[in-house]
This record gives sequence, C-alpha cells and structure tokens, in this order.
Amino acid sequence: MSKLLSGAVALLGFVAPAAAQADGIVRHQGAATSPILSGVSVPADATYLYLSGQVPAQVDASRPATDPAAWGDTKTQAISTFGKIEALLKAQGYGLGDVIKLTVFLVGDPKLGGKLDFAGFNQAYSQYFGTAAQPNKVARSVVQVAALANPAFLVEIEATAAKAR
Repeated sequence: MSKLLSGAVALLGFVAPAAAQADGIVRHQGAATSPILSGVSVPADATYLYLSGQVPAQVDASRPATDPAAWGDTKTQAISTFGKIEALLKAQGYGLGDVIKLTVFLVGDPKLGGKLDFAGFNQAYSQYFGTAAQPNKVARSVVQVAALANPAFLVEIEATAAKAR
C-alpha cells in the first residue's frame, strides 16, 4: 500500500507543476540538459497552425541556385529556415514560443562524407528555442534524407504551433 501511495504522490508531483501552465499547453521536459521536450500535451480546444516544410533562402545570389555554396552549410541553412518560419508564424498571429513540434529533414553534407551535420543544426536551433528571450523548447524529430527538392538544400523544417483558447 505504501508503494502505491508513494507512486501516486510522485505522479501528482510530476503532473501538478505541468498542469499549472497558464495557456493549458503542457510541455513535458525531458532530461534537464536536453534541448528538446519529451512531449507536449495540448487541450482539445486549442487552435493549431501547421506549416509546410520550409527551406532556406539563397545566401549568395551571384551563384547558380544548384550550387551548394549559394545556400551555405547546415547551420546557415537552418538559421535561414528558422527565420522564414518565424516570419510565417508572425503573419498568422503566432510566435516561436507557440511552436510545439518540429520535424526536421537534413541531407548529409558532402563536406562531412555524406553524414548529416547534427551539431550545426543544433547550433542554429539553440538560437531560437530554449533561450532567455524564447525559453520554450519543442518536441522534435530530426531525420537524414537522401535529397530535398533542390540538390543544394541541406535543410527542410516542418513546424506545428498551437494556442490554447
């Protein structure tokens, strides 16, 4: 009986702080040092915004669009893509703090022997999520894909945002 009671107390200790979030969206923290959440609970009456996959803007317009140097490395492309996501969110009355889920597609960087630049992506991500200015983290998946629409793209990101009513 005491194990059941201590389990219930532990569960209440876990749920109560999360349920106290003012907007009704509960962000379930993973490990303390993790840059992402373990999950997100969203109330049934929330309003969602699903953004299609966003790709970077060309950083060097003097180069052909198929030239990888025209787009930059993974970190540069991710920063550009997050900037586009931020602008699209703002146009719909949302902000980066409303993002609850990211699905990230990374192409292996030829300069890294075809392996994805996870560190470069995380450096860009860390400029937008879990910061002093925007402390919310998100649930996130990062996968390596063989290619994207433009052979020079290394990054495409889908975002889901939610607001409780």
